[in-house]
Amino acid sequence: MPSKPTAAQRRHAALRSALDDQLAALGEPPYDGPDRPALVLTACAAAVLRAADRGARPERAAVRAAVRGTLEELARRAPGHSLEVRVPPFGAVQCLEGPRHTRGTPPGVVETDPLTWLALALGGRSWEDAVATHAVAASGVRADLGRLLPLW
Repeated sequence: MPSKPTAAQRRHAALRSALDDQLAALGEPPYDGPDRPALVLTACAAAVLRAADRGARPERAAVRAAVRGTLEELARRAPGHSLEVRVPPFGAVQCLEGPRHTRGTPPGVVETDPLTWLALALGGRSWEDAVATHAVAASGVRADLGRLLPLW
């Protein structure tokens, strides 16, 4: 009897499927690069941003997969609980070492829309520009993600 796929394997399969759906919507061939999670995630986020740049509506599943994956990567690189990064409606993570909160709003909060988040994660937009143009709402002493972005 074959073993049941792990949660990570299921997330990766969903990411691959979302990437290929987004590429098809763009009229591009399916992804044929290395099947490494970071590369697939980067390709998916880039495809979503290409769709938006072309004036097309990005595939919701691709946006969701790319946002969740990049938020997970941020939390992995900067573990902690002093800053909450919110990208509604797709996800939120806590990151950065510092005071731990147990109830309510954490000491620092960053919130932005999915396309701005993906542009920040991939380096298509600077943190300073996003904050200055109010595309990002950041509050708290640890709410500066400029040193952590882009992720790649």
